Amino acid sequence: MPSFEVLYQAAALCLTYPDDDFRARLPLLREAAPQLREFTDHAAVTAPEELATHYVEVFDLQSRHSLYLSWWTDGDTRRRGMALLRFKDLYRSHGLELTGEELPDFLPAVLEFASRTGDLDVLLEHRDALEQLRSRLTDFGTPYATVLDAVCATLPTAPVEGRS
Repeated sequence: MPSFEVLYQAAALCLTYPDDDFRARLPLLREAAPQLREFTDHAAVTAPEELATHYVEVFDLQSRHSLYLSWWTDGDTRRRGMALLRFKDLYRSHGLELTGEELPDFLPAVLEFASRTGDLDVLLEHRDALEQLRSRLTDFGTPYATVLDAVCATLPTAPVEGRS
């Protein structure tokens, strides 16, 4: 079984928009992270346009399936700005800077951060949000739920002593 670092990196890629680069990586993702095979096998046999349309339907048209972790804790309020700043500060404290267009609380960015640094605190801090997202994706009947299943399975169910 691969380490959580490999799983988190693979899950990050699975939760981004399924473009041509994603499709090219599918065989590698399938081999690197067996926990994600249900999703990667589905993605491999689904027409690119259909997979892209489904991604937009699930994540872009449904705020109930938000991949932005601070949305789960702060909603669309002013507090969210401070939460986003905390994500940026955390990344900087580990020598990382976001280079893309996504906000720092975008789950694939958080997973990549955890993969690169081994720092799971931000995932543990948002454990409830991840569980809610996982549950809603399952209820929606999307294969993306299996990606969240795999990520959530790596996190302790009870709060870790000494962490807030």
